[in-house]
Amino acid sequence: MKIVIFGAGLIGGQLRDRLGAAGHDVVALGREDGIDTTTGAGVAGAVAGADVVVDLTNSPSWADDDVLAFFRDSTRELVTAEAEAGVGHHVILSIVGADRLTDSGYMRAKLAQEAGVEAGSVPYTIVRSTQFFEFLPGIADSTTVDGEVRATPGRLQPIASQDVVARLAEVVTGAPVNGTLEIAGPEAQGIDELVGRLFAATGDERRVVSDAAAGYFGAQLDDVALVPTPGVDAWIGPTTLAAWLRDRA
Repeated sequence: MKIVIFGAGLIGGQLRDRLGAAGHDVVALGREDGIDTTTGAGVAGAVAGADVVVDLTNSPSWADDDVLAFFRDSTRELVTAEAEAGVGHHVILSIVGADRLTDSGYMRAKLAQEAGVEAGSVPYTIVRSTQFFEFLPGIADSTTVDGEVRATPGRLQPIASQDVVARLAEVVTGAPVNGTLEIAGPEAQGIDELVGRLFAATGDERRVVSDAAAGYFGAQLDDVALVPTPGVDAWIGPTTLAAWLRDRA
């Protein structure tokens, strides 16, 4: 199977290696390869002959207007080129709870990406994932003021990137569902608790203060926004935070 991945970062690089080890013809492409998904530069040539295209791109700017334009334009260019090339499956990685945190410009942009995929003619699968364990340090840094972390008790159900990759590999090599799947980690906890566990494991001496007003990247967070949707049969990754922290150490 010929698989083209746009985006060779944390998930794209691991996915390329996993699919390649399984015998697939796979490549992960980025801007350094002469690709610009927002303008379509290099896209048609990249998707020629592909069976599956995986969109793992991300905006270089998180400003509301910039990120919306990035995902809207990239999706349009990709699905148009794929339709012309006869690609049989378009896969994107989105975010669990994007439709519940629309105060966040980034979440609104991901919804626009999903809508562009759904409106296209290429069979697709949208995989919505909870946040990755690997993002916890950045989440802590984003709410640090004068050496103190003010973290919301709103819950996340984070997942290890290796588990995201394992499930994505199954989706990419399977049939398109023309719908949305959800994946998550095995435990839901408040961000304040998660950051506290991270700091205990890494020896970080910053003080963690539980603050419901702290929010989450521009949005107020409750206990249900960033956990699997009730009634949805989410795929649950096996790696616990404790195991991930041990491996990271």
